[in-house]
Amino acid sequence: MICTCCIKLLNIELENAGVKVIKIRAGFAHIEFNNTEISLSKISKIIESLGMELIKSRDQKIIEQIKTAVIEIIHHSNNVNSIVRKSEYLVEKLGFSYQYLSKLFSKHETITLERYIILNKIERIKELIDSDEYSLSEIAYMMDYSSVQYLSNQFKKETDMSVSEYKRSERSIKRMLDNLY
Repeated sequence: MICTCCIKLLNIELENAGVKVIKIRAGFAHIEFNNTEISLSKISKIIESLGMELIKSRDQKIIEQIKTAVIEIIHHSNNVNSIVRKSEYLVEKLGFSYQYLSKLFSKHETITLERYIILNKIERIKELIDSDEYSLSEIAYMMDYSSVQYLSNQFKKETDMSVSEYKRSERSIKRMLDNLY
């Protein structure tokens, strides 16, 4: 679960199935249910029908926490403290070394953690460009790029178009955060 809509939809579907939702947030749901009326398998099917999955292993849980933390810092904080690096935020938030988190992520996902962060940054940059609220210099600062040139180069590399070309396009080339790779 990475957005409010996903959380609301899951909440509705679980309650419709007779599951009491106590607390639900991105990547986490505390529920109660009568296992004579509904099985964990049925709950898992409800979750899967919404394009989500029930996390069972410790590694899966940590990976979901990594994804949630990356989305928090890139998409929700506007990087107010641009000095705080993404790696430092993940270490502080999750309580593991960055090397451990990076290895774990690469072991279970098809891309590296660094690449996942870059893909999220590119999607956030598209949103910020579309909003027309910030200059490219401000966006570079907010997204923790050392320069506009570095942002522009990475944007071009990832999207196959320059920032200027993107601005002239219809700008409907955004990807869903749960489908970046």
